[in-house]
Amino acid sequence: MIDPTHSPPPSKTRLVLLSFLMLFVELALIRWLGSNVVYLSYFSNFVLLGSFLGIGVGFLHARRRVELLPWAPVALGALVVFILVTDIEVRREAAGVLYFGKFEVTGAPPWLALSGIFVAVALVMATIADGVARTFARFEPLEAYRLDIMGSILGIVAFSCLSFLGAPPLAWGVVTVICFGALLGKRLVRPFALVAIIALLIGLGRESFETSTSWSAYYKVHLRDFDDPEHVADIDVNGIPHQSMESAARRRDIQPFYFYPYERSRDLSLDDVLIVGAGSGSDVAIALSKGAKHVDAVEIDRRLQQIGAELHPDRPYENPAVDVHIDDGRAFLEKSDQEYDLILFALPDSLTLVSGQSNLRLESFLFTREAMASAREHLKPNGTFAMYNYYRQPWLIDRLAGTLAQVYGHPPCVDKVGEGLGLATLTQSLAQDGLSCPTRWVPAGEVPPPVSDDYPFLYLENKTIPTLYLTVLGLILLASLVIVRILGGPFKSMSSYLDLFFMGAAFLLIETKNVVQFALLFGTTWFVNALAFLGILLSVYVAIEVAKRKRFDRPRLLYGLLFAMLVVAWLVPQASLLELELPFRFVAAIALAFGPIFVANLVFAERFQDVGDSTTAFGANLLGAMVGGALEYSALIIGYRGLLIVAALLYAGAFMVGFGRRGITAPT
Repeated sequence: MIDPTHSPPPSKTRLVLLSFLMLFVELALIRWLGSNVVYLSYFSNFVLLGSFLGIGVGFLHARRRVELLPWAPVALGALVVFILVTDIEVRREAAGVLYFGKFEVTGAPPWLALSGIFVAVALVMATIADGVARTFARFEPLEAYRLDIMGSILGIVAFSCLSFLGAPPLAWGVVTVICFGALLGKRLVRPFALVAIIALLIGLGRESFETSTSWSAYYKVHLRDFDDPEHVADIDVNGIPHQSMESAARRRDIQPFYFYPYERSRDLSLDDVLIVGAGSGSDVAIALSKGAKHVDAVEIDRRLQQIGAELHPDRPYENPAVDVHIDDGRAFLEKSDQEYDLILFALPDSLTLVSGQSNLRLESFLFTREAMASAREHLKPNGTFAMYNYYRQPWLIDRLAGTLAQVYGHPPCVDKVGEGLGLATLTQSLAQDGLSCPTRWVPAGEVPPPVSDDYPFLYLENKTIPTLYLTVLGLILLASLVIVRILGGPFKSMSSYLDLFFMGAAFLLIETKNVVQFALLFGTTWFVNALAFLGILLSVYVAIEVAKRKRFDRPRLLYGLLFAMLVVAWLVPQASLLELELPFRFVAAIALAFGPIFVANLVFAERFQDVGDSTTAFGANLLGAMVGGALEYSALIIGYRGLLIVAALLYAGAFMVGFGRRGITAPT
């Protein structure tokens, strides 16, 4: 442990700034690496796991004399330059799970690419966390934790503001360099650090000022222009082909499947049309060309819609009949009471996850059984529902068609186009005789069951953890043991804080469950996600303030209250919350989500303020969070609701370990 008697007086501002930097860089790495390593955005949770490992190791290393913070600019600059000068792509091929993108499968084996990125991120975060821990140790444990959370809150607010403004990576780099300058002073101009900072800013600046590249809150967006008035550009996101801006006339000639939804209905009126996944506007242009009088165009990414408004050859977003809604499609359906003649899910494949803490994709809640039922409720009596995409595999078409058959009571029309790509249009109506179908759906084999709001893993064929994930998780856990032992020291030093390790793992699962629940209740947008994390950090902060003012002599009562809240959260069905009006839904969601978080942090704070070695204790807690992130993959089998059971078992383990050590003072 660091000896505070030989250190200058502690600075609260310094600890807040260090914690700000640590969370800001973590969020920036998750966002930036997913944008520059092709297909990494499907695996951003591995970047988060690397961050937790690095922070935990940094706290453990702080007991040693060698300071790592001066090497943080070098480590970060080296990682950024390496990614920019190499052409890394994660091979996304895996049995039983689908990833959208290029039709050919290329790139480094996932076990190699993901493990390498995991270790690199861990090393970068360890250098920053070492600096945090050395200041952290100069305060009383609970005061240090309070200041750390304050900095984390400021970090997430700052990064969210930059996301809202569409700021490019250079802005993230400038913020980071300013923090380095304030924390390191003259040490920042040492040769290695200075060269790394210059390389970092040049690299980020070069991609930030590319004329054909812009940044949304979700993607690195790149335009590929064509000298064709009918096909002006293609849009790539995170290095993956995503959309084409083509006129309706051109699509009629070369891709007629876009028009099938308008041709399958026997009596289709187009007074009101809803298009989910409106993107750059091609589907909106087709609806207008077919005579739509009013179109609600829902698109989750504001930047993609803006590009369409500026460049699409048909100018669909200038039409007064079109109302644009920047929102998640499921959230729009839950908030709207409008009925439609046609509801169209137009290739809503997001190519990214909601956050680094889950396997939830942006569109996951749009294809559950409950979502299909919600869309059905928004149809007029003669209304039509349709969806199309390159589904890749017959089993995915069968799953979606089977879901529609269950919700509507009869099989949908299925128009398949070509071979090998799984291109298909599924069309359904309230009345079985409302469609004129060349082909009704007939299962190609055993039909995978519909996915649900609790188990929204549409692209996973069976309830299992794919071998790809198990292999990579095994490798990173092995790498974690080696890194912790080399940089953190003997494992025996953490044995006194095994209960805090369990708490870290359990808390990560509760946090993940709540982030996912907020995405369901209020939308999978980046803004909802940011608010959920901000609410979690505020709940933690309030718990710390309470613990500073009130000691709880009976930890059993706190544990009992925590278990009771977890039981309530498990018993309350999510469907019941969706039925509430928005204000009441918000209040109920806060109570169910942040109540357990508040009490869990009372339990943690009560234990943490008595530790003898705050940096080792906090490091053990963070390493537990990394293990909790690995355990999150169990949701692929048990669903997100089942994570509450795993969390309860971990808290039970923390209670038993802590109770066994009751009355024993940790070594100072």
